[in-house]
Amino acid sequence: MSLQGKTLFITGASRGIGLAIGLRAAQDGANVVIAAKTAEPHPKLPGTIYTAADEIEKAGGKALPLVVDVRDEDAVKGAIQNTVDTFGGLDIVVNNASAISLTPTAMTDMKRFDLMHQINTRGTYMVSKYAIPHLEKAENPHILMMSPPLDMKEKWFAPHLAYTMAKYGMSLCVLGLAGELRSKGIAVNALWPRTTIATSAVKNLLGGDEIVQASRTPEILSDAAYAIFQKPSKSFSGHFLIDDVFLSEEGVTDFEKYRVDPTKPLMPDFFVPDDIPPVKQSS
Repeated sequence: MSLQGKTLFITGASRGIGLAIGLRAAQDGANVVIAAKTAEPHPKLPGTIYTAADEIEKAGGKALPLVVDVRDEDAVKGAIQNTVDTFGGLDIVVNNASAISLTPTAMTDMKRFDLMHQINTRGTYMVSKYAIPHLEKAENPHILMMSPPLDMKEKWFAPHLAYTMAKYGMSLCVLGLAGELRSKGIAVNALWPRTTIATSAVKNLLGGDEIVQASRTPEILSDAAYAIFQKPSKSFSGHFLIDDVFLSEEGVTDFEKYRVDPTKPLMPDFFVPDDIPPVKQSS
């Protein structure tokens, strides 16, 4: 199944994982809505919605760059309506926009707490809410959250309670919406990386170039997302997928191609359950 002519609405798509997912879809000739805040260049973060749109077009897709703060209800409603007016419908929503602060409770400013919950949990809920009436009309509609499995272990909450609550809020949306929308044939799934991913956020917030070198590239997530969108929405829903496990089940055996530096041991990401074994890969 090709994504040619399909319309994707991707939050936080001006760079990193969101952009990678858009570029993979663009190779099929998809329509990609870049719904993000970055209209002007940022001193520490590469890319704007307009540079992302250029990349989408060069990759073979049609791009619609929209300035969207997922905390703003009118902006979200307007962007989704703009999407439908421009491309005639909506097929896929990717809730990728996210805020992070890896701080213990006493060190977490309440403004930062509010920001994470407004973007991660509330933003995901709201984008999904306003997309539903349009997804109902699509042939194979999908909602994908870039959020972790609901592994209720103390070790995931204790070091950074506010962040974990906000990310798990996105995953609770998967759990609830998968059941709520099953009768409408709308698939709702979560995708999460086993390792850290080489993005600006990881470089700036988690440990600089050293962590980047020990990471996989965003393309492992874009390939996994692409495979998810091929699945029949009526029967493939409610899954919490780890990128390499899912790709392995889809027949991928070469995971070395996703490594930034094959000589560095991979850095595990947060929230990956202990009972998920490493995948077998070709040598």
